[in-house]
Amino acid sequence: MSDANTVTFYLNAQMRRKAERGNHNFIRRVCSVLEAAGLNVAYDINDELGRLQALSRPGRSLFLMDDPVDDRGLTFRKTYIFPFWHIEKQSKRWEWPVAQSQFEPSKKDAVKAKKFHQRWRNKLFAGDTRQDGFVFMPLQGRLTVRRSFQHCSPIEMIEATLQYEPQREIIATLHPSEDYTDVELAELKALIDAYDQLTVRHRGTDEFLHNCDYIVTQNSSLGFHGYFLEKPVILFGKTDFHHIGLNVQTMGVAEAFAARTDHNPDYAAYLFWFLQQQAINAGRPETEETIRKVLQGHGWPV
Repeated sequence: MSDANTVTFYLNAQMRRKAERGNHNFIRRVCSVLEAAGLNVAYDINDELGRLQALSRPGRSLFLMDDPVDDRGLTFRKTYIFPFWHIEKQSKRWEWPVAQSQFEPSKKDAVKAKKFHQRWRNKLFAGDTRQDGFVFMPLQGRLTVRRSFQHCSPIEMIEATLQYEPQREIIATLHPSEDYTDVELAELKALIDAYDQLTVRHRGTDEFLHNCDYIVTQNSSLGFHGYFLEKPVILFGKTDFHHIGLNVQTMGVAEAFAARTDHNPDYAAYLFWFLQQQAINAGRPETEETIRKVLQGHGWPV
């Protein structure tokens, strides 16, 4: 085999060790498809040096969560919960085909969708759910900056929520993987001091997800998790799971908050469509055939 027939996975160090031992289920099943097509598999670290080497290697590449360095590569990432995955041409979820697709609940799949929803809700989000009269706001990073996929900065999102939700307590949580600057924390403190209604916690808990009235976020995965508990979600950023959310970029801020009261989409149908029909379920017997079709769709010789 020539180097042109090698597919290199670019991973973090921990995932590379698991993949090389054959202990990562999804990567192992992708490898089975590649090797059945006569391709070799290799592994490297997804850092600056690895990406430079990818440019000089003649084979194909698969990058964990990051954009590929050229048109011979693809990106892959978990679809919010295991064992669901996507393999795409680039890393921006809001530009993936699923984000551009139209969601229409299917009556023929209604029973399957209900069972699917119940099974995964019980598995991942067991316990009672209530509406305890507060808004859950999982924050991400760069609180004072409006990025290209956002309607406004996260600080401005908090201010808008305070304007359009004058009664309920707002519990915002900081992301455990983010390092916040002194400026960001000072702006948060100024809002906390000005509004008794606002509380900021250092990390989220399952209790917030289970017991909130609704969720406000840019595009945090916790918003998607809220769908399992049938929580309305107001989105201030572009994402791939916008279809049943209240999206301020298309509706307007005031309209999104006003629509929350009567918002009751078919959560079960959506989760079944989004995960089982649009993503790759790495726990299914037909997973390798699904992976093969996805790679073929990207022009790979499998």
